[in-house]
Amino acid sequence: MKALITGGMGFIGSHLCELLLAGGHEVALVDNLSTGRAENVAHLAGHKRLQIHIGNVRDKALMESLLEQNEVVFHLAAVVGVRSVLNDPLNCLDTNIRGTDMLMELACRYGNKVLIASSSEVYGKGTEGLLSENSNRILGPTTVTRWVYSVTKAVDECLAMSYAKGHGLPVVVMRFFNTVGPRQSSQYGMVLPTFVQQALKGEPITVYGDGSQIRSFTYVADAVHAAAALSQTEAAYGEVFNIGGTEPVSIAELAQRVKRITGSKSSIEFIPYEVAYGDGFEDSVVRVPDISKLHAAIGYEPQYSLNDMIVNTIEYFLERQPDIAPRRSVAISLNRAPTMEENACQSR
Repeated sequence: MKALITGGMGFIGSHLCELLLAGGHEVALVDNLSTGRAENVAHLAGHKRLQIHIGNVRDKALMESLLEQNEVVFHLAAVVGVRSVLNDPLNCLDTNIRGTDMLMELACRYGNKVLIASSSEVYGKGTEGLLSENSNRILGPTTVTRWVYSVTKAVDECLAMSYAKGHGLPVVVMRFFNTVGPRQSSQYGMVLPTFVQQALKGEPITVYGDGSQIRSFTYVADAVHAAAALSQTEAAYGEVFNIGGTEPVSIAELAQRVKRITGSKSSIEFIPYEVAYGDGFEDSVVRVPDISKLHAAIGYEPQYSLNDMIVNTIEYFLERQPDIAPRRSVAISLNRAPTMEENACQSR
């Protein structure tokens, strides 16, 4: 397979690149380095089956050249992060919608298969329990910028399904649920790397809102294995799939786990949304996926527990910033899961 990954030097894209190369495939990456980082793929530089291109997915000439040379496109390029969207909603709309529309138009011309990265954000404020691919979407008013990203991803999905029905484009929509792991940056408000870095530095662990929000996290290795498997599954084309984990956790409990596993003495501080993001910010209460459709399609079962995700993220930051915390005390905590007694003590 000859595969193009847009946003290929980003968090998920770089892990997908590694997996495809390990599987013997040829891979081309394109990234404008707005959120991706060259260091994410530096260890792959010079690989004989890898091409790296610095450029924007809205550059039609570049994208036309790349799609003509490749068979499958994993479209991961997008504006990401709550702060990025709040700071520049127009850029989010332009990049996420116009870039996707142009890519699919070109894919129709060159006969590419397309796997497009969507997000659990499309469900908005939905609280109907496990979210299936057919669950209703509940969003706030258009005057609330918070929902711009959700809208762009929903439009991308509508474009994908329309190209599939109207032009026969083989396309798969992948709705990622809170993907975490090594290489994820805290710069754009991602919760787990933020908590881990704060805990390792002994800084207050900052929870936005009251911490009662329920989320289900997905380890990046599970996510990219699902993406690769879907690309090789003919019955998946024309369909939408949730890609997520199976361990719901409140954000407050996530903060407690990070503190406990790192052995940190950090306090946990709750910051009102209006202080963190300004007046009118809204969030979903519960966002947990039903992954039965993905399991039926490719036999998907998450291989990493939430504690695995936390431990691997901690180790990633310790390896790159060895002076961030006393390594000995953290290493002791990493070698075992917390006992029931420790859990009880932490909750008092």
